[in-house]
Amino acid sequence: MKIAIASDHRGKKYKDEVIEYLKEQKYNVDDCSPENTPTDDYPDYAFKVCKKVVAKKADIGILICRTGIGMSIAANKVKGIRCAKVDSVEDAILCRNDNGANVMTFNYTRNIEEIKSFIDAFIDAEVLNDERHVRRVNKIMLYEEGKYDI
Repeated sequence: MKIAIASDHRGKKYKDEVIEYLKEQKYNVDDCSPENTPTDDYPDYAFKVCKKVVAKKADIGILICRTGIGMSIAANKVKGIRCAKVDSVEDAILCRNDNGANVMTFNYTRNIEEIKSFIDAFIDAEVLNDERHVRRVNKIMLYEEGKYDI
């Protein structure tokens, strides 16, 4: 599995620890924000990760910023991305299982062990295994294409 990852400058410490952890787990990791500066802009990194996921150059994406919200908002502007801010193992499982999330984000105020558990749950979760969830995500994708309206 290939994982694209990025953070803003404030999340760099966590990103580096996550990358080390993922590599220990034998994942192929693509760091999309190798050089962070105090003036970097999180949307740029969110877009880089999401473009790789959409182009199938990465299987999933992981984004880290102060709140996890800004990265999530930016990521969800990329056609084909379903990004969820994850605050628990349950969130990580449900966003994959119910919503087909292909990118996760979290804030860097968490304990690194918690973050690792979120990532493990996200990676290991089944994706869209129930007809009602597939139907709902299909509506989102059709809306994105301009082919669905209510």
